[in-house]
Formats: sequence, structure tokens, C-alpha cells
Amino acid sequence: MKITDIQVILFRVPRRPFRHGEWLPETTVIQTLIKILTDEGAEGYYFGGSGHGDHDGMSPDKRAMLTGRIKNLVVGHDPFDREKFWHWMWVAKIDENVLSVLDLTLWDLQARAFGVPVHKLLGGCRDKVKAYASTFPNMGTVQDYADHAAACKAEGYTNYKIHPYYFYDPVTKESDPGRPSHIDQDIEVCRAVRNAVGDDMVLTFDPWGTYCTYEEALKVGRALEDLNFYWYEHPMPEYRVGAYEKLTRELDIPILSPEVASGSLYTRADWIHRGASDISRIDVLRGGITGVKKMVSVCEAYGLKCEIHMAGFANLQILAATSEDTCEYYERGLLAPGVDYDTPQPYLEAICDPMDENGYVHVPQEPGMGYKINWDYIEENKITE
Repeated sequence: MKITDIQVILFRVPRRPFRHGEWLPETTVIQTLIKILTDEGAEGYYFGGSGHGDHDGMSPDKRAMLTGRIKNLVVGHDPFDREKFWHWMWVAKIDENVLSVLDLTLWDLQARAFGVPVHKLLGGCRDKVKAYASTFPNMGTVQDYADHAAACKAEGYTNYKIHPYYFYDPVTKESDPGRPSHIDQDIEVCRAVRNAVGDDMVLTFDPWGTYCTYEEALKVGRALEDLNFYWYEHPMPEYRVGAYEKLTRELDIPILSPEVASGSLYTRADWIHRGASDISRIDVLRGGITGVKKMVSVCEAYGLKCEIHMAGFANLQILAATSEDTCEYYERGLLAPGVDYDTPQPYLEAICDPMDENGYVHVPQEPGMGYKINWDYIEENKITE
């Protein structure tokens, strides 16, 4: 079997953005479907390729790289040779998202060709994963966070992750440039949420690297320790690795990072070596499934957890091929009051991550990533560049 073509299909999707606790007018965005074809009829697919999860389409420059330079490299080669391609991409300094999308589409192709879900091709380990509710940032008032956490607990979630206030002033209710941080309000939200859900719910916290001084990060970390939070994620910019080393030594609460740093497992292995975090973090847009699987093995060898970042089909497939001892939770969201998370995107017939009343997401068992694709919708909304 040989690769014959790489295509990027563009189509319109309606979206109503949620920002700073308010719904904005509905708009239209461009979603991308990556498609790899072979001379034996086998095909592989991947939706998205940038941004959060798999809902955001690839940018024009990345699409051009995939259908230009990358296509020229891989056409005529065996689509099952993912490891070979993965190393080629790093040597060629290919953009990490583009490398990842190629890898993800090839995993889908082989799993479809074999008639199994990706996690079985990887080596299945579980068919359901504990989920946590992951909030939008700037979700509203302190009471809005508390009420939403209580509602998520009633729905079955056992873990609630707070994205607090950043690039938004909760006092003036206006956008700001991110400085100063609003750590007093952030701590107030954490206290209100703990009071609302009690001591038996796991709570986690992610300010998305917006605490720009060590002192801010330390102060919030002390408050999280007092409130018995489970982890403290990405508190500072991730290029300040030395500050993370110091924070990890100083605090008892586990530091979870790096979240968005480029370099896939290579960067994260260096963080482990330096003792810059207690729990590692990666997702399939930072090296594809191949890179994530390698990183999970590194963490397992060191006895550290490797929490998978973001929702989405591919992240869920990798979780199903790992042990809960190493990769404990699935990030379900982003969520906020009034967000309809359970209705599928119009190009899909089902969401990837339905959750039961006990807080477990059940992994799709269809071949490949698990997509149930509405091809009619894609065809009716296709865009030609």
C-alpha cells in the first residue's frame, strides 16, 4: 500500500462564541478535514489541527505546508511507516501542529484499514476514562463559578477544573492586557467553589501561564494547598523553567506542566530531568499520537503522571490505550453555564465523549478515531480555495 494524495477539505461551521461570561453573536468559522488516500482504497481522516481540541481548522499556511512540502515527502511511501515519517518531520523542522496532523491522520487510516479503533491498534487498556469538567476562563462572577461547580457535581463529575480570570478584569468587567493578574479574585473563586462542592470533590486549577511573577504563583499555590486542590497547572510562562524548578520545590501541591510548550516529549523529558514539575502534560497536537505515546512511556518509567491536555477524539483514543496509574483524567470541555456540550457538531452524528452518571466518558469503538461523519453536511458546506 502506498500514499497517493493528501487533501485538505474546507467547510463552513456555525459557531456562537462564549467570551467573558457572555454569548457573542453567531458567526461562521472554517473547519478542516484532512484526508490521506492510498492506492488500495484505504483512507484516513482527521478534523481540526490547531487551537483547542479538534474543533478548530488549520490555518492557510499550515494547510499549504501539508499539501505541498509534506505531501511531496510522503507520497509513494507506505502509510503504515508513521515512525519513519515522525523522525523525518523533526529533522526537517516541520511545524509541530502539521507534524501532528499527518501522524494523526495516518493512525486513523491504519485503524480503519484493520477495522479497529485506534486504541486497540495502540494496545487497548480501558474502555472508559474518568472525566473532569474544564471551565471557560472568565466564566462570570464568583457565585457563577460556585453554582456551576455544584451543577457539574450533580451531573456526575468528580473533578472540576477552574480556568480563572485572565485578560479580563472581574471588577470592571472589561478586557485587559493580562497585567496585573487578578490573584485575589482567583483565590476567591477557588474558596467559593470548594465551599459549594464540599471536601469530597477533586478540584484543579489552571491560570494558563498568566502569573508573570514567582510571588504571584507562590501566593496562589499556598491558597490552593489550604483548599486541598489536586493539582496546580501551568501557573507561569513555560519558558521560565528555572522558576518552575523553584516553585515545585517550594509547594506541596503537584505542579502540572508544561502544558503548551513546543518540543513534544523532548521538552517534557527535560522538565522531568530538571524537576520542574510533578506531573507532565501533553496532547496530540504536540507530536501526534506517536509523540504522546512516547511521552506516556517516559512518565511511566519515572513513576510520574502524564495528564492529557484537551478534549477530542484522538486524545480520548490515546487515553484508552494507557493506564489510569499514569494518565488519570480526560479533560471534558470547555464548559460554562448554558454551554450545550452534548450536541454534536453538524458534521458529526455523535460526540466523542458521552459521560455517564458516575463521571466516566466511554471511548468510541468504531474503526479509526471513532468519527461518525455527516458527509452530506460537509459536501453542502464545502469551500473551494
